Amino acid sequence: MAPGTGTAESAATARLVLLTLAAGQFLMALDSSVMNVSIATVAEDVGTTVTGVQGAITAYTLVMAMFMIPGGKVGALIGRKRAFLIGCVIYGCGSLTTSLAPNLPVLLIGWSFLEGIGAALIMPAIVALVASNFAVDRRPAAYGLVAAAGAVAIALGPLIGGVATTYFSWRWVFAGEVVVVLGILVLGRRIADVPVGERPHIDLVGALLSALGLGAFVYGVLRSSEWGWFRPKPDGPSWFGISPTVWLMFAGLLLVWLFLRWEARLEERHGEPLVDPAMLHNKQLTGGLTMFFFQYLVQMGVFFVVPLYLSVALGLSALSTGARILPLSLTLLAAAVLIPRLLPDVSPRRVVRLGVLALFAGAVVLMAALDADSGASVVTVPLLLIGLGMGALASQLGSVTVSAVSKAQTAEVGGVQNAVTNLGASMGTALAGSILIATLTSSFLTAVDQNPDVPSGVKSQAAVELQDGAPFLSDAQLKTALAKEGASSEVTQAALDANADARIEGLRAALALLALAALLAMFFTHRIPKTQPR
Repeated sequence: MAPGTGTAESAATARLVLLTLAAGQFLMALDSSVMNVSIATVAEDVGTTVTGVQGAITAYTLVMAMFMIPGGKVGALIGRKRAFLIGCVIYGCGSLTTSLAPNLPVLLIGWSFLEGIGAALIMPAIVALVASNFAVDRRPAAYGLVAAAGAVAIALGPLIGGVATTYFSWRWVFAGEVVVVLGILVLGRRIADVPVGERPHIDLVGALLSALGLGAFVYGVLRSSEWGWFRPKPDGPSWFGISPTVWLMFAGLLLVWLFLRWEARLEERHGEPLVDPAMLHNKQLTGGLTMFFFQYLVQMGVFFVVPLYLSVALGLSALSTGARILPLSLTLLAAAVLIPRLLPDVSPRRVVRLGVLALFAGAVVLMAALDADSGASVVTVPLLLIGLGMGALASQLGSVTVSAVSKAQTAEVGGVQNAVTNLGASMGTALAGSILIATLTSSFLTAVDQNPDVPSGVKSQAAVELQDGAPFLSDAQLKTALAKEGASSEVTQAALDANADARIEGLRAALALLALAALLAMFFTHRIPKTQPR
């Protein structure tokens, strides 16, 4: 390593370091997207229900969100490289446990807990290690490629999961993760680390408050589809006549406020806060974090909506669905790698604004193009635009946030940054899902009510049974359900027509919400600097 700089000394070493860190980011993003296409198979294999596996997915997200900020501080305590490698070991143990899980409790221990804790150590450390291994002028490209690796994992997840589930077993995905972790541990020796100076203390009260606050908020958001946002669903819990989602979000925000007040008080007393309160007054840092939030909100919303359209509305297999999403990965990688290389002095603000506009344009084009007669090819151009926008943002935002603080604070920034992206991802999926189901239900019931071929008794029964929200069903699933109820051919055809139109209306409404979020993000781009950090 170059003395005194901590940066990789040769191009070959730099490429290996970048490959190692990108592989870590790829693993962190892969699990949920792989499992989403294998839920039913996993549930049957470990002797549980689909709800049980969805609970494991929720728990994995929750553990990451709760421990991300403390995980960043651990990197400052024991060294970023050591935190990264220890996190990989824990994550690998979790993957191995998951691959061998005979039942749901073992699956929860391996996937939700061990992998979640490992991710909370790995992800903040990656942010700090890019800063310590690459010179300032090379960081945008490095951060862009690392971020792109995570997004590509989300895009490829359905394809990988489909191949594994169809031809082998979902367990091979997690076994493969163990192999990747071993490779990371071998290559990780070449990573340069910032020497640990005076060892900081862990703010246990701050860690508890931040974990409980973020955990409560994210859990409320994740359960909103089952409980309702404000008005409780008929079969859901109710606290004082209001959905628990609202109360958990209120409690989470209150605990986060108490966390920030505690950190400020600790700083006044010359203690060692978990997060330096002055960081949150840094315009450049808060601007970068805000854009991360909106990027992941739109990104995860798109990754929720598009596979639903392809796999349910069109009935494509997991393999075909994954293949149709691949164009997004191509423009994402191209933008993330080529923008810093070809335009090293370009204004970060301009790139971020163009990236947000590309996200907005992609959502609007797809929303306008969807109709009942659309085919799979309709998603290609919008996904190319969305991938371009994601890659443009990835090429700048990591460098923007890290360059806003001192090198000693990069691990803290990594923890806060990944906590914000978890919030954005949770909100994106939950909001897109809620508006989709609400619009689908309303459209379906309206179409059925206005159809003279449907008896009034059936209309009343549909209104009662669907008050909790209509499920997003394929034509084949709906036919099977109606056949079990003994529906007539006229009622079946009316329901199929109404369902086809309602699905499209729901998808378009969700895309409209995501486009609105992208447009809203434009109002915060003025906080992104105009010049590259040097």
